[in-house]
Amino acid sequence: MTRSLILAMALAVAPGSLVFAQDMRAAQTEKAAPLTTAEGTVKVDGGKTWFVADADQKPWEVINPEALKGHDGHHVQVSAHLYSDKNAIHVMSVKMLK
Repeated sequence: MTRSLILAMALAVAPGSLVFAQDMRAAQTEKAAPLTTAEGTVKVDGGKTWFVADADQKPWEVINPEALKGHDGHHVQVSAHLYSDKNAIHVMSVKMLK
């Protein structure tokens, strides 16, 4: 009886532990993305915000578009985490350029 109760409790807790472990792996992956400074232009198209880098004209989807709100069409310098596998950036700071 006691073994059955312990087994039932372990099975009830296991799924939550797996979800927590997956969240931790995702957070570690995000932390591993390099922080880079780049210059480029902000474009808003179809509800998505893009950062087009000056260096290679490559468009990067902005994960947190609220960071660039009001900068559509502006030439800016951003400090951002790059996720090249997703072709996306997470903007940490933005500075207007002339």
